Amino acid sequence: MSRIGLKPIPVPDKVSVEVENSIVAVKGPKGELKQHIHPNLNLVKEEGGLRVERPNNERENRSQHGLARTLIHNMVVGVTEGHVKALEVHGVGYRAQVQGNKLVMALGYSHPVEIVAPDGITFDVPQPEKGQALTIWVRGIDKALVGQVAADIRKSRKPDPYKGKGVRYKGEVVRTRPGKRAGK
Repeated sequence: MSRIGLKPIPVPDKVSVEVENSIVAVKGPKGELKQHIHPNLNLVKEEGGLRVERPNNERENRSQHGLARTLIHNMVVGVTEGHVKALEVHGVGYRAQVQGNKLVMALGYSHPVEIVAPDGITFDVPQPEKGQALTIWVRGIDKALVGQVAADIRKSRKPDPYKGKGVRYKGEVVRTRPGKRAGK
């Protein structure tokens, strides 16, 4: 039995949720999101929130129950607070700056790496303090899109296992490996 699917979804007063033909639309102060959920699932409005119900315990309904609840909860959080991913840039001479809706990075290649922000995504690159790594903040209301854009930025220069240089998530631990000479 899905334990996550049984939890109610708290919906603040400033958020409205509408369901039409298995499409859930969530409107809030930061914007509007839509998500298709499985047609067998039902959304029940309760006092102060929502609850996702499934008709029976068939395998497909069980598998979609917790997923639908999590997707709707992420939409509610996105339109009220927003989602954020932080990336750190490590390496001598590695730089990043925002130019309009583009993130322009110098990552040791012969050319600058440019990533255009899709609709609903903003980049922020504050000036780092002395001794700190450069941090790139990816913000938006759609959690999946924020995570995908952050993954694309990380993919532009993955962390090197020998020197530790590259772009990594904030808090990600990169285990450095010894080189050939250290093994002898």
